[in-house]
Amino acid sequence: MTHRVVVLALDGVYPYELGMPSRILGATDGRYEVVTCTADGGPVRTSADFAIAVEHGPEVLATADTVVITPFAPRPGTSTQVHPRLSAPIAAALAMIRPGTRLVSICTGAFVLAAAGLLDGRPATTHWQAADRFRRLYPRVDLDPDVLFVDDGDILTSAGAASGVDVLLHLIRRDHGTEVANGAARRCVVPPWRDGGQAQYIEAPVPRDPQDGTAAAREWVLTHLREPLAIDDLAARARMSPRTFARRFTDEVGMSPGRWITQQRLTRARHLLESTDLPVDEIAARVGFATGTSLRQHLHAAIGVSPLTYRRTFRSGR
Repeated sequence: MTHRVVVLALDGVYPYELGMPSRILGATDGRYEVVTCTADGGPVRTSADFAIAVEHGPEVLATADTVVITPFAPRPGTSTQVHPRLSAPIAAALAMIRPGTRLVSICTGAFVLAAAGLLDGRPATTHWQAADRFRRLYPRVDLDPDVLFVDDGDILTSAGAASGVDVLLHLIRRDHGTEVANGAARRCVVPPWRDGGQAQYIEAPVPRDPQDGTAAAREWVLTHLREPLAIDDLAARARMSPRTFARRFTDEVGMSPGRWITQQRLTRARHLLESTDLPVDEIAARVGFATGTSLRQHLHAAIGVSPLTYRRTFRSGR
């Protein structure tokens, strides 16, 4: 059955992010139906110099399987002012969403979910520039401003702008597997997966010469995942001391070398689980885990399921 996604456009919406769900999810050969609505059924001003009129009012939210809250630029005197509580029109619109509907926010859309109390006690993210304000307004939310998106099951939040692409591709990957997500990414000419988190985009000194960074070492790792990957060896390849390499790597990627390598191995393992019938021990060897047991432990720690359970889920989905 086609999965219905309703996109809620609020006053001050960013046009780029508003179009993301239709463009990314629409590149999956009809697996999703994407419709757009506003909180009162009327047109909304955008963050640019034009307004947008959509066909649907808030009543369509009651038909959604997934609701996407798009980001907005707060406008003085409008319902999209950022406050600890929702404005009446937006609160009334959200009240139409059926219990159990999956919720997704892009960038400042997380402020709407937080003001509705839906993120209390849960992990979430938003644009790193808005993190301090978000923490002041919603101290009950476990905010992580260093990641591109957070998947907490029925609620997903993402960072700024292009991270909306990341979380939407993740939805496709979660719903239909890696091959469908990769196909959508190719059609949209975007990477199917970006390494690291938004920590790498936070304002910080950037090396003037790319050869001085760790990019070349990361590219080498991706083609040698099955081999032992010692930090000392990678540092030598980058012509740095291990300590300097680890610090530079974390600055550029947003996580330690060891954690990043494990993430890449798990990503490759998940693809092989979805797309092949290779035994778990063979997959573990191909991606660089010492044993199948090690792969099982790392995969369970990352996503909470065993390799066989993951394979059954995504192979049956295909």
